[in-house]
Amino acid sequence: MDETRLAELAQWITGEGLAGSNEADMMSGFCERAAAAGLPLASGVLFIDTLHPIHEGRAVRWWRGGRTDVTDYGRTTEGEAAQSWRSTPFYGLVESGQKASRHRVHEEAEAGSPFFRSRREEGLTEYVAVMNRFAAEGVIGDMDSVYSGWGTDRADGFSDGDVTALKRALPYLALAMKCAALARMTGTLAETYLGRDAGRMVLNGRIARGVADRIGAALWFSDLRGYTTITDSADPQHIIPLLNDYADAIINAIHDRGGDVLKLIGDGVLAIFRSDDGALACRAAIAAAASAGTRIIELNRRREAESLPTTHMYLGLHVGEVFFGNIGSKNRLDFTVVGPAVNETSRIAAMCRSADRPILMSADFARALGDPERVVSVGRYALRGVGRVQELFTLDPQALAGL
Repeated sequence: MDETRLAELAQWITGEGLAGSNEADMMSGFCERAAAAGLPLASGVLFIDTLHPIHEGRAVRWWRGGRTDVTDYGRTTEGEAAQSWRSTPFYGLVESGQKASRHRVHEEAEAGSPFFRSRREEGLTEYVAVMNRFAAEGVIGDMDSVYSGWGTDRADGFSDGDVTALKRALPYLALAMKCAALARMTGTLAETYLGRDAGRMVLNGRIARGVADRIGAALWFSDLRGYTTITDSADPQHIIPLLNDYADAIINAIHDRGGDVLKLIGDGVLAIFRSDDGALACRAAIAAAASAGTRIIELNRRREAESLPTTHMYLGLHVGEVFFGNIGSKNRLDFTVVGPAVNETSRIAAMCRSADRPILMSADFARALGDPERVVSVGRYALRGVGRVQELFTLDPQALAGL
C-alpha cells in the first residue's frame, strides 16, 4: 500500500468515526478499501471491551466477499470462555507486552493450537494479531485497548511491507471503533442507571438542573413481601441474588409493556407508564402486573427447588400528574418523577399489607382503567401523609391469578 492510499484510508475511517457510523460499516469499509489498495486480506476481526451489565465487549468480523457480523461476547474470566481466550494470540500479546505478533497458521496448528486449527480450516496461511493500547487516562473499566486479527490466504503470507502498512493504518480504525464503543457505552449506562426513556432524554441534552415536564402517567410502586424478615434470616450471600432474581421478573414485565423503571429503592421499584390515552397507560400497567406475577410464580418454583428463600410482590397503582425531569444539587442530579401522586402511590403499596391484598389501586386509577368489571373495592383507608381518606380497589379474583 503506497503513502497516498494509506492517507486516503486513514482519512476515510477517521471521517466515519466522527460521523458516528456503526461498527459493521466501518469494519467492512476499512477492509475492502485496504484490500483494494493492495493488502492481501482474507479476513479480519476486531475486539473491544465495554461497560455492560452482561457483555464484556463486542467483536466485529469481516470476511472477503462482503460478509460482516457483529457479536457481543460474555465474560472471559472463567470456564470455557477463559480457556478459549487464553488460547488466542491476543492473550499472548497481553502477557508479553508486545504490540503485534505474526503467526504461520499451518505450523501453529500442527503444534496443537485450537485457535490456529480453526484458522487453517478457514484457508488462512498467516495471521497477524495487533493490540492498540490506550494511555492510562483513556482506560474505562476493562476497556484499555483494541485487539484486532488479520488473516491472508496468499501462499507466502503477508510481506513485511504489508504488515508495516497494516500496523500504520490500524490506529485510525481503532480510534473510530473506540468512538463507537464510547457512544454505545454512554447509552447503555444512561439507560441502565436512569431508565430507558430518562436515559434517552439525558443523552438528547436534557441535563439542565430544574428542567422538568408536567406529565400525566400511570404510576407503579412495588416491593417484596417480607423482605426485611428474609434479609434478617437468610444467608447474606443470598440477598443480592434474591434481589436480582425478583428485579429481573418485575422490571422485564414492566419493560415488555412499555413502562419505564425510574428508580430501584432496595426491594422497591418505581415505574411509570405514559400514553396520550390514560386508559391505555393503566391497562399496560395491569398487563405488566399480571406478567410479573406469572414470572414470579415460575421464579419461586425454581428457587424452592434450590432451597432458596422466596417471596411475592406487593403493588400500588395510581394515576396523576407529576413533574418528570432533573432534580438535585449542582453536582448530583436525578432524572425522576416527583409530586403528590408519587407519594400516594408508595403509600397505596404500603397498604397492601394492612388490606391483605397483593395489588391495590387508587380510585383515580380504577376510573381511568375504564373496566369496572375487573375492579373490586376493598374499602376506604387513611394513607400516611395524605390528607384525605381514599377508597382503594383491587382486581377481581380471576384477574388477580398469578399476582
